[in-house]
Amino acid sequence: LSEIQDADAVARVAEKILEAMTAPFEIDGHAITTSFSIGISLFPDDAADFDTLLRQADTALYQAKAGGRGTYRFFTDQMNVAAMERMRLETNLRQALERRELYLEFQPQVDLESGRIVGAEALLRWNHAELGQVPPDRFIPVAEDTGLIVPIGTWVLHEACRQAQAWRDAGLPLLRMAVNLSAIQFRRTDLVATVRAALEASGLDPAALEGEITESLLVDSSAQVQETMRQLKALGMRLAVDDFGVGYSGLRYLKHFEIDKLKIDRSFVLDIPGDPEDVTLVHAIIQLARSLTLEVVAEGVENDAQVALLRAFGCHEVQGYLFGRPMSAAAFAERLAEQ
Repeated sequence: LSEIQDADAVARVAEKILEAMTAPFEIDGHAITTSFSIGISLFPDDAADFDTLLRQADTALYQAKAGGRGTYRFFTDQMNVAAMERMRLETNLRQALERRELYLEFQPQVDLESGRIVGAEALLRWNHAELGQVPPDRFIPVAEDTGLIVPIGTWVLHEACRQAQAWRDAGLPLLRMAVNLSAIQFRRTDLVATVRAALEASGLDPAALEGEITESLLVDSSAQVQETMRQLKALGMRLAVDDFGVGYSGLRYLKHFEIDKLKIDRSFVLDIPGDPEDVTLVHAIIQLARSLTLEVVAEGVENDAQVALLRAFGCHEVQGYLFGRPMSAAAFAERLAEQ
């Protein structure tokens, strides 16, 4: 845009473009909709040469996409720092597998009625020589954006299955191993073959493996995703909907898939029994699960008052700091041996 007076004028043009792009395209008799995001840099405020301006606009575009798409962002110096940090993180993450910097920790899932550990959720961790312990909420989005979640997810499946079978071979109690599955793994890889290979290499009973998926994946109506889920169930694997209640929450989606378990998001559990709205939501999710003959586990349980309410509502399992923080395989084995 040339001969502009101020940034507000640019914003108004961007808003008009976004509004125009909300209308569907008519292509061969089909109505096609698309998301549209805009990154903006300004001359001479941001840079004085074209290549730098274009690079800055691209950085702003990434931020617009990260902000939910269908929006626009202006470039800022802080944004450039964040982009450089992300690039550094991506470079190091690409080498994390071969350097053996990734490892798993395991958090207990406890049966409310008996108080016994019945499952473990495998949680991915990254310890870098220079960056130190990198939080999952920093590196998992990068792994998903770059596609690195595919090879990393394959490693997680193999390692989780191997560890679960190792506990069994040591004579420890039988339990389920829960592994988070990314939507990208469903869409970009032969996930069924990957799961089958992990089970065969470890010797683990398929019924002992539980894949945790998001609600948004259920909403994906692609034939590929539906067929993948059907084949995973045919292997004997269990499926759980993670963080239930924060996404699309559609009964019709639950009806179409052979789901075994709902996991109540910790954001709903955190303030019970003090928050009446959260109490109502948690009660409703538990009733829904039981009416559909699904198991239900509450995440983020940290005190006895939460346990008492969840038990009264008929929740099957709980997971949270009250019963154990994520821990090493050796520490988890000690917990299993004790019970």
